[in-house]
Amino acid sequence: MDYEELYVKYQTLLNENFGLKAEIKRLKALLSISKPQKEVASEINTESSSDQISNHHNNIKALHPILHNFSEDKDKVNLFMSLFRSRDDVFAKRWQSKAGKSGYSPVCLNEWEPGVCYKPKVKCSECSHKSYAKFDEKIVEEHLRGNIVVGIYPLCIDEMCYFLAIDFDDTGWQKDISVLRNVCDEFEIPYAIERSRSGNGAHAWFFFENQISSALARKFGTALLTCSMNKRHEIKFKSYDRLFPNQDIMPKGGLGNLIALPLQMAARKNGNTVFIDDNFEPYADQWKFLGGIVKLSEDNVDALITRTCKRNELGELRKDDDELQRPWPTARIRLSKHDFPKKIVIIKSNMVYIPKNGFSQKTLNTLKRLAAFKNPDFYKAQAMRMPTYNKPRVISCCEDLERYLCLPRGCQEEIHSLLSKSNIDVTWIDETNHGRNIDVEFNGTLRNEQQEVIDELLNHDTGVLSATTAFGKTVVAAKLIAARKRNTLILVHRQQLLLQWIARLSEFLRINEELPVQEKKRGRRKKRGLIGQIGAGKDSLSSIIDVAIIQSLNSTGKVKECVKNYGMVIVDECHHVPAFSFEQILKKVNAKFVYGLTATPTRKDGHHPIIFMHCGAERFRVDAKKQAEKRPFDHYVVPRFTSFRIPINENSKELTIQELYTEITVDEIRNQLIVDDVFNSYENGRNSLVLSERTAHVMLLAKRLKERVPEVLTLMGGMGTKKTKEILTKISAIPTDKQLTLVASGKFVGEGFDEPRLDTLFLSMPISWKGTLQQYAGRLHRLYDKKNDVQIYDYVDTHVRMLEKMYGKRLNGYASIGYKVKGENIGTEPSDIIFDKNSFLPIYRNDILSASIEIVIVSPFVTYKRVTQMLQYFNNIVNKQVKITVVTRPSEDFKDTRIPALEQIFEVLKGVGIKVILKSNIHQKFAIIDQKTVWYGSINLLSFGSAEESIMRLVSNNIAYELIKSIEI
Repeated sequence: MDYEELYVKYQTLLNENFGLKAEIKRLKALLSISKPQKEVASEINTESSSDQISNHHNNIKALHPILHNFSEDKDKVNLFMSLFRSRDDVFAKRWQSKAGKSGYSPVCLNEWEPGVCYKPKVKCSECSHKSYAKFDEKIVEEHLRGNIVVGIYPLCIDEMCYFLAIDFDDTGWQKDISVLRNVCDEFEIPYAIERSRSGNGAHAWFFFENQISSALARKFGTALLTCSMNKRHEIKFKSYDRLFPNQDIMPKGGLGNLIALPLQMAARKNGNTVFIDDNFEPYADQWKFLGGIVKLSEDNVDALITRTCKRNELGELRKDDDELQRPWPTARIRLSKHDFPKKIVIIKSNMVYIPKNGFSQKTLNTLKRLAAFKNPDFYKAQAMRMPTYNKPRVISCCEDLERYLCLPRGCQEEIHSLLSKSNIDVTWIDETNHGRNIDVEFNGTLRNEQQEVIDELLNHDTGVLSATTAFGKTVVAAKLIAARKRNTLILVHRQQLLLQWIARLSEFLRINEELPVQEKKRGRRKKRGLIGQIGAGKDSLSSIIDVAIIQSLNSTGKVKECVKNYGMVIVDECHHVPAFSFEQILKKVNAKFVYGLTATPTRKDGHHPIIFMHCGAERFRVDAKKQAEKRPFDHYVVPRFTSFRIPINENSKELTIQELYTEITVDEIRNQLIVDDVFNSYENGRNSLVLSERTAHVMLLAKRLKERVPEVLTLMGGMGTKKTKEILTKISAIPTDKQLTLVASGKFVGEGFDEPRLDTLFLSMPISWKGTLQQYAGRLHRLYDKKNDVQIYDYVDTHVRMLEKMYGKRLNGYASIGYKVKGENIGTEPSDIIFDKNSFLPIYRNDILSASIEIVIVSPFVTYKRVTQMLQYFNNIVNKQVKITVVTRPSEDFKDTRIPALEQIFEVLKGVGIKVILKSNIHQKFAIIDQKTVWYGSINLLSFGSAEESIMRLVSNNIAYELIKSIEI
């Protein structure tokens, strides 16, 4: 008997065993047989041969004597409060307006007090006069009697909790609950199921002997759900977001999510907020049931997580790029032939349709997880103590129909791989639209690298091309259309891009087709071309080659049927696909060939897997650094250090980036620095683009520049189609012997704006995402005869921690696209490259050893290993009478456990003659050698940095002076 047969037999016996246990339980209930609490606890503590928990009597136990309906009110309240423990310094009460709206609000003793309470203008969490009412026995009694409806906050101030609850309220919640019950019975986990207030859902409650961390409790709940999903694939991923508490960490200024307390009298009369049995019937004696509830210890919870979920508690999900590149093997779900039907026929159309009949629940769950991934946006918000409302932990692109599991087309290769590993024979039926053949020829010549891209894309029906701005993605697409010879739809998200595509396709394609005859309709006949369009005020499809603005195809929330009429669809700037309207259209597209084009396939919110699920895998990536080397001009970043500071009455830690943008907009000295730089650029005959993230800032800078520069043009959102077209026409009309100065909003010209003359970019406001930086820098990368170099003026706000950190991220971005750094305005002095944590040390060490006067090193963090590594060099130059000063944070800034080690490091430095200056909460990271050579970036020079950190080397007395000023020593 082989392993698979043994495994099947084991599963059969296990299922039979569970069925018999359930039948015994049902029969005992019919006979009204009940066990004493001690026997129940003892039975729960009994360790089966498969158990890995040490379930001693002290670990799992009922803490209260059995109560009943006629017990004393005081005993009932005490029991209730011992189970449903939460924050006792605040609770919420349900309200209902005259209009029928309802909700919960924390109870405040100052609510509606004139001159004190400013609801709804001021949120309770932001009110300085809030005085929350206590949660006590009296409140519980009022709730139980039906006088009020109380909600409690499970997440305590110390981020601990006394219980975990899981909410089920989707269609089929009874089946979801039944599966969860079976899982709990299988692992002997005590639980309580309460029908919710609406009656259309339920809460599963798990109680703990003592407080445990919210993170551990939620991990336990997540593991239970993951285990349950293997037994019922219909349990939705959003169940992971229906845990109480719903965050590991207390959100800043918030209270966490609340849950309505059970057993509210008014709801009980309708059979709701009561605890129910396996048949979804209320227990006859609710208090007897509650008195018999068993609590879990922290050790139990730890062990149960391991038992219920052998791998990550979220289970197997689609791998991101980092996970795919890990050198160690990852665990995979074990499936056998018995998990599949004998014959599998998969249909490929707008999505991949997998018939569910014959698949095990575990297999269906595994398949749907191929189209699901962890949402980085959730974890980022949680880590920053921000609310996670409307941020799911898992994002799924799978659709679960009655008969079919539907996955996006881009998952086809993963589906094939999964089935192949299980040696399953599959028949694929292609029901995609092959479109109609069109007579079209390419009218151009490709570069070798562009031909490589075409060769690769033609090997696949779907795929993404990731290439920098100015690579010629539009030309590649034109060649692809000519090679495939299928009627094609190009999707864009902006009018500007639509017009560019029509112009480029007209230039690079010869279309030997006749327009199809239109139906005769009354009214004026539309002017049509062989390249049709939807958008920019026109609806004139040719059904040969068409360009469409996404919003025009999904303006009413319903996708137009015309998207199904093409054999090939090309998505420009496909990094926008995760946007809801974009994704809805791609879900309807049934073209045989689907391709995506982008310069930045990685999204800041981490939702880029959606791109590849709908457009296919990344087939070709053009290296940005290599592209920079091939361009016939140099690439420089010119850092400009500002004196911008937070107003004295503000705390920089409390300000959001939008609030900082507001302060930057009106900072007179900073704006003057930008205007002076742009004017100097104009004087030097350069063509400048000034970008800001705020419209008000665009207008302010443009106004100031117009006082010194003859003609300044402005582009920003909200100008209207007519005005925008007028400005674009003006730009095109400017003679080549005159300089161009354009001030614009980043969002308006960040993508699709095409003016080859531009050679200088001014980033007047800080950004951090490298994708945005690449888009902005790409405005300079178009080839132009008179272009010898391109320059980006970057304004570094060293005095503000958040803004300086953003510059550190930009620095890493500059390095990735091949930029070098210049310390002053571009002149004859040599430039320096931007280094990472692995490449900077040899050159930095040489600079240290070459010092002749003094060295200042500012490193907020220090480690013994890095300090001892540098000591041999420090000793050499101290002996040459070179003065060394190290500025770092005092030991009091850190945890107590680090203090002894830090004090030792300080003594070691002082022992070799180095001056140590301690400044609390400094954030700058730099070294200045002989008041001129500057090392500046995100690397702590006396500790070890992460792989993402970068540092630049430049020679500048002015920058050295500005940096020394920034730390005020």
